[in-house]
Amino acid sequence: MNKLLKTKNSKLIIALAITTILLTACGGKKEESLTDLKTKQAELKTQLAEISTQISKLEGDSGKKFVLVEAAPIVPTSFKTYINVQGRVDAEESVSLASEMPGTITKINVKVGDEVSKGQVLAETDARALQQSISDLQTNSELVNQLYEKQKNLWDQKIGTEVQYLQAKTQKESMEKKMATLQEQVRMSKVISPINGTVDAIDIKLGQLTAPGMPAIRVINFTNLKLKADLAESYASKVHKGDEVLIKFPDTNDSLIAKVNYVSRAINAMSRTFNVEILLDNKKEYHPNQIAIMNINDYVSVKPTLSMPLNYVQKDLKGNHFVLVANNNKAEKRLVILGKEYNGRVEIKEGLSESDLLITSGYDGLNEGDAIKIKQ
Repeated sequence: MNKLLKTKNSKLIIALAITTILLTACGGKKEESLTDLKTKQAELKTQLAEISTQISKLEGDSGKKFVLVEAAPIVPTSFKTYINVQGRVDAEESVSLASEMPGTITKINVKVGDEVSKGQVLAETDARALQQSISDLQTNSELVNQLYEKQKNLWDQKIGTEVQYLQAKTQKESMEKKMATLQEQVRMSKVISPINGTVDAIDIKLGQLTAPGMPAIRVINFTNLKLKADLAESYASKVHKGDEVLIKFPDTNDSLIAKVNYVSRAINAMSRTFNVEILLDNKKEYHPNQIAIMNINDYVSVKPTLSMPLNYVQKDLKGNHFVLVANNNKAEKRLVILGKEYNGRVEIKEGLSESDLLITSGYDGLNEGDAIKIKQ
């Protein structure tokens, strides 16, 4: 506004100057010769030319009516959309072990962080009474076995009765079952790892009383971890095994790209969700129950396509979507057909080409046909 007033004032001053020059020229003495008049005429023409030049400089571009905008070409790229969901790290093999028999802890054979193998005894409870029973039974078992063998030899020679043979056989089998029962009770008094893994926690101490169901030792196989997430039922037809997943761990500021390993086909009746699993390698350190942000790719354009920020797209009174492009220093309206939207960008199916210059700034209030000037 100040610049415009300054320009108008300058024009007024110049116009007054011109008027003064003309009045001065006309007010000269009549007795001036023709030669003097011609000389003054030439001087006036020179002064008018200078004044005209000054007016052009003052006006500059202010006399032109255009809108200053920014424009840029659109480069075709592969357009992808993702489903954002929160997942958690889960250990496929994670067990919390407890003694199967009540008793006092007499041995703890491992410490936290130890690598253990399947079948390894991790802790033991007091089983002295069971061991004594087995020792006594072992003595009786030897006698019963000898009696059985002798009775069997006699029966094979058709000596004695069948009842005697069957009684000896029954006593032998009964003794074997009692022995097996006691040995199983001894086994149940020990805490044994059912998997290969790492001791993650020990919740017992020497001399402590324990019972079935009381947590004793936790073992986790950290080489077999996976990510699990529950997705809404509406995504059931969009997520498939093999889809790309962008994973970010907020706590460790770590990220990786993986593939969907498993998609549950059953919908949970209560939560109306289905389960998705992604396998993790053991090259990095992950923690069971660790939170992860998963972006599951559910759409990829068949070929490179045009896309742009969604705020560049406008809607006319008829409900048609359009954008403004620069064409011969004028704004041109182009109707477009939109595709998928994701993260503030939209896919353009029809209406634009690579050769178009999209107006990216200054399009607010701009109408089709308005004169424009593109910032360099």
